[in-house]
Amino acid sequence: MTEGPDLFPASPRGRFDRLGVVISGLCMVHCVAGLFLIGVLGLGGGVLLNPAIHRFGLVAAFVVGLFTIGAGAMRHGHRLPLALGATGLALMAAAIASDHGTAEALLTICGVVLVASAHIVNMRRGSC
Repeated sequence: MTEGPDLFPASPRGRFDRLGVVISGLCMVHCVAGLFLIGVLGLGGGVLLNPAIHRFGLVAAFVVGLFTIGAGAMRHGHRLPLALGATGLALMAAAIASDHGTAEALLTICGVVLVASAHIVNMRRGSC
């Protein structure tokens, strides 16, 4: 029986791709929890809506994405991870520029899903 591609490569780029997926998931949890805690319970607005958290998250996503997705695309030559990652980061930046609320959360969630997808595609392409 043949084995499929290694989705959890041991290389530093592979580890950072996995880190990118985890960070994307945490960002999504932050958005959903923020909507619930603030919208339903009226709690945590000062902390969860702090713009510094969102700017830091975008910078972290950009740095990790550049290191992993950019380097991976240069190595394996596939551009799909770049397109997904760039679109996701653009949506996340648009979310930061918009007012807090449902639109911001939807833009962020769509963005992090695309960025996480870019990391997953990058891991699969890198192991081919």
